Amino acid sequence: MDEDYPQTLLEFNDRFCTEEACRKYLYQLRWPNGFHCPRCGHSKYWVTKRHLFRCVQCDFLTSVTSGTVFHRTRKPLRMWFQVMWHITSQKYGANALGLKRVLGLGSYQTGWEWLHKLRRAMVRPGREKLSGVVEVDETLVGGKKPGKRGRGAEGKTLVMIAVEDKAEFGFGRIRLGQVPDASGESLTKFVEDNIVDGSSVRTDGWKGYDGLSKRGYIHYREKQTENVGGDALPLVHQIAGLLKRWLTGTYQGAVSHHHLTYYLDEYTFRFNRRTSTSRGKLFYRLVQQAMIIDPVPGYKIVGGTGAIIPHATIAEDRNDDVDDLEF
Repeated sequence: MDEDYPQTLLEFNDRFCTEEACRKYLYQLRWPNGFHCPRCGHSKYWVTKRHLFRCVQCDFLTSVTSGTVFHRTRKPLRMWFQVMWHITSQKYGANALGLKRVLGLGSYQTGWEWLHKLRRAMVRPGREKLSGVVEVDETLVGGKKPGKRGRGAEGKTLVMIAVEDKAEFGFGRIRLGQVPDASGESLTKFVEDNIVDGSSVRTDGWKGYDGLSKRGYIHYREKQTENVGGDALPLVHQIAGLLKRWLTGTYQGAVSHHHLTYYLDEYTFRFNRRTSTSRGKLFYRLVQQAMIIDPVPGYKIVGGTGAIIPHATIAEDRNDDVDDLEF
């Protein structure tokens, strides 16, 4: 299927004004070459009154949304589409309270859960690793806490940042990830998970990066320049600053460390598509990826532990005042 998406809000409203139009769009994304039964692979089917596909050969029933982010949703697909258009058309994203107000969702928690489900879809399965020359460093995310500062600070979360250096073009793609500590094991695993073997990796002199050369990377250690205003790792430090301003501006910094990974995924999704001239294409990518990831039951959202979060304890996104950030 060729990339097919609305270019403007008017086109979006005209195109997805019915449930049938939304189902047809998802069908084209899920089965671009025609229906194939998930059980036996047969291509012939008939449609039930409940819009289910019944395989002619094995009698298996499925729907266009089964096994996707929309699995067993009780809300109209039109509402899901409106949410996805809204969050991809907002330059700095959307929080749950703002989503509830703009789209008239039934509750704050509905918006909160939907946003977290869609953040899972912002990571494309099997995405390509970074390559070429890549800057890597860590940053601490969290409010001001008393006590030790630096890599071992308490009460904060350590986030790894990797940025492709495209020389005269500046930033390439980025990857962000939460790590438990600044040990060699944790830092090396992040690099291996996100950067192609044989790439040039530029870091500071922290001993946690000592093993990169043995793992097949060309490792460059950058020493802090003594020049006033000098920065040995300017790209990652700029990304760290932008990330923290985004978390503060859009979510007022009220992001639990249990959920931080998914906010990092959202920021990566947005940053790596920052040059896109069409908001509609971001909508298309999000819907496309929502169709290929596993369902995310609400009870599994909190910390990935399967624990159910009481409504009263949800702290993220409660304030919808957004700073005017500039990238």
